[in-house]
Amino acid sequence: MLLVAVNALVGGTLGQERTVLPLLATHTFNLGLYTSALTYILAFGLSKAAMNYFAGTLSDRFGRKPVLVAGWIVAIPVPLMLIFGPTWGWIVAANVLLGISQGLTWSTTVVMKMDLVGPKQRGLAMGFNEAAGYLGVALTALATGYIAAEYGLRPGPFLVGAAYIALGLGLSVLRVRETHHHAKVEAAQHVSSHDAAHGNLTNGQVFALTSFKDRSLSAVSQAGLVNNLNDGLAWGLFPVLFASAGLSLGQIGILAAVYPAVWGAGQLVTGAASDKYGRKWLIAAGMVVQAVGLGMVAAGDSFGIWLAAAVLLGLGTAMVYPTLLAAIGDVAHPTWRARSVGIYRLWRDGGFAVGALLSGILADLYGLPAAIAAVGALTALSGIVVAVRMRGNDHVAA
Repeated sequence: MLLVAVNALVGGTLGQERTVLPLLATHTFNLGLYTSALTYILAFGLSKAAMNYFAGTLSDRFGRKPVLVAGWIVAIPVPLMLIFGPTWGWIVAANVLLGISQGLTWSTTVVMKMDLVGPKQRGLAMGFNEAAGYLGVALTALATGYIAAEYGLRPGPFLVGAAYIALGLGLSVLRVRETHHHAKVEAAQHVSSHDAAHGNLTNGQVFALTSFKDRSLSAVSQAGLVNNLNDGLAWGLFPVLFASAGLSLGQIGILAAVYPAVWGAGQLVTGAASDKYGRKWLIAAGMVVQAVGLGMVAAGDSFGIWLAAAVLLGLGTAMVYPTLLAAIGDVAHPTWRARSVGIYRLWRDGGFAVGALLSGILADLYGLPAAIAAVGALTALSGIVVAVRMRGNDHVAA
């Protein structure tokens, strides 16, 4: 539960940007083109994706706690850069650091929870972890929206993030304990029916299995990428769409918060459900539900329709998010599970960068609704890939 609390702070550190930064791009720095405004998500996605990979490797080599603490230390300059940055380049640089921090901290809390729980409760543990993180995102997005409306876009919203970083670093240094030894004990007792699950693999072999060779691991990796592709779209373009329709800053803050709030709270149910009923069909159905929500955003023109769409998008993401992580843990052997989680999260958070580029280019060429509709169609296709390619009984084998 201490790690759950730490990950809520990790999510809150990200949430300080969700409502405010897209508006900072257009109102303070006068960035007209969607592609230019989305550069901060591209920078965040690339740096976080890379750090996800290194977080798994480093935590296997040096232990989990040092990686977690290092992630918080990297985050210390971020609020100051967001508050005082005189040019957009400073904001982009802050998001490079934020991506590094999120990759190290969030990945490590995932791995530490997998260390601590057995396979029968892996989905439940991932549900708690991701629920805490995204409820942290949602509540902070809502709070910073109201702070920005009352006191301006800077500095107020980012002081919240500074407080989160101080508290998260303090808890990680003083209270969190190392968990790597739990994984070593589990590795000695591990039994699996899958050829992919043997130990003593090189980093290259783990990368190939997770990305391409193993049917379940590769299906999970592509679904994770597409999921965060549409999350990058929601982060960067939804506030701009809502503002262009005449919604107030308070209404935009509500919409920015509802999606991750439903996503966060729903995972308390969906993670445990995947332990009981399996991972495959929950993931496939969740991608389709997300696609429906995106279609509603593209077709909508009012707060009520967009609110319903945000709920659907959050529900679909809740079905997918902890289930994907648990599915990685089902197949990966404990001796290389942290590396496999890191590689999956590399692909998944690479979706932020792909989403920023793709949605920005499409929005510049064809307008916001067309960009959102195209990403919705891609999300539905990803669900079909999961239904066709992923094995259905991995959680039983683990």
